[in-house]
Amino acid sequence: MDNSFKRYFSDPTVLEILNKYKQIWSLGYAMSLIEWDMETYMPPEGIAERGTANSQLAVLQHKLLLSPDFQELVEKAKGKEGLSDQEKGVIRVLGREVERARKLPERLIAELREVTTKAHEAWVISREKKEAEPFLSYLDKIVALEREMADKLGYEEHPYDALMDYFEEGFTTKKADEMFTAILPTLKKSLEKVMNDETFPRCHYLETFRYEISKAERINRKILETVGFPKSRARLDVSAHPFTINIGLKDVRITTRYEGFDIRRTILSTVHEFGHALYELQIDEALSGTPIGTGVSMGVHESQSRFWENVLGRSRAFSAIIGELLRGEFPELKDYSDGEIYRYVNLVRPSLIRVDADELTYNFHIALRFEIEKRLIAGEVKVSDVPELWNNMMESMLGVRPRNFAEGFLQDIHWSQGSIGYFPSYSLGTVLAAQIGAKMESDMGKLGEIIERRDFGAVREWLREKIHRFGSTYAPRELLKNSLGEDVNPSYFAKYIEEKYSK
Repeated sequence: MDNSFKRYFSDPTVLEILNKYKQIWSLGYAMSLIEWDMETYMPPEGIAERGTANSQLAVLQHKLLLSPDFQELVEKAKGKEGLSDQEKGVIRVLGREVERARKLPERLIAELREVTTKAHEAWVISREKKEAEPFLSYLDKIVALEREMADKLGYEEHPYDALMDYFEEGFTTKKADEMFTAILPTLKKSLEKVMNDETFPRCHYLETFRYEISKAERINRKILETVGFPKSRARLDVSAHPFTINIGLKDVRITTRYEGFDIRRTILSTVHEFGHALYELQIDEALSGTPIGTGVSMGVHESQSRFWENVLGRSRAFSAIIGELLRGEFPELKDYSDGEIYRYVNLVRPSLIRVDADELTYNFHIALRFEIEKRLIAGEVKVSDVPELWNNMMESMLGVRPRNFAEGFLQDIHWSQGSIGYFPSYSLGTVLAAQIGAKMESDMGKLGEIIERRDFGAVREWLREKIHRFGSTYAPRELLKNSLGEDVNPSYFAKYIEEKYSK
């Protein structure tokens, strides 16, 4: 037990809570490792046994949260005065978890965990075959369970609120609607302008350039080394859908994917996941094994990944780093200047795949998913309607229509995981990324100059000091007000987009 832990946690009741919480944390640790293995190296036929094991671990975790002794301690601590911010954070987080566990029956927890484990494999099969089944049948079960979950959890205005609050504390359907209303007109205006000039091209030769995966992997690892990815506490692997998972504060894992063409996809994906990983890796180690030893919300988490991917990764200065590595691995690209690499990295055109979308069209992808999820949970549309509804909305919003289901509703992993209510956090994170960039520049000077000096240590330290180190000590809105001086403000994103794409 180090001095910082003793400074943060001294109340006897809280210390007793943390001691009992170790079992709950350990089960979460095991389930995280199971999930990582399932998406990377698990043999396909292992899915049935994995589903059973996963559901039983979730049930055990649920039982521990609801043990009378544990609940009594949490309730006792709620009324205490003189607690540190970290101790208050522990009680806030556990209060939410216990309340959620009380409302959700054990049967529902087990069924959702088992169904989603099997749904993941069904999603992989459906995506590979570009066929709606077998995943659509599992999605029907998942949506039914998520509706039941929303009813059990309760809500004031919209059933979708209950699901969103799990991923983004305090975020509501109304707030999400207001966010999209604020940002989509600016994006549409800038998109129309860009489509009428040639500053940011619609297509580029490098999209079709075939690359050797071993060389692309070297580039990704060199970029990670440049930005400060600690190999002793983190690793990079390959999966069907890039993701980050924090198994512990000293064991964070990211993945990317290699398609053999359009190398910016794997590069930007890797930089994106690095942003997620860095958040977890820079949480104060004294919070390890506690309820607040993880990122506070998915919106704040996405702000970190989108900051690294967009504000830094798509900048002119970072394009010079990418260009140097591309020319080094592929001599045939020696004539491509840093300016041309910048144009390539910032291609703009309506497209079908969210993870490959540019900054101007990305949030339309999220708005589409948000609308579909809202309607599903409200019972306004059936799951069987989703494939065609998706295609129609994509055509209406961006003027492109999927040629198959893999380009449409099957492209994301989230629904197979039961992560309904998650998608709005992507747009919230994108908005916050621009806000963070503006605040960092006001404190440190031009980001382009910092990148040119390759002073990523200064960037990491600013993020650690302002956001990362606190973990979940503060609720999302409180953290933002403490660190940025204000709540979510979409005007920074509008300014960022207009300055980059309209002027």
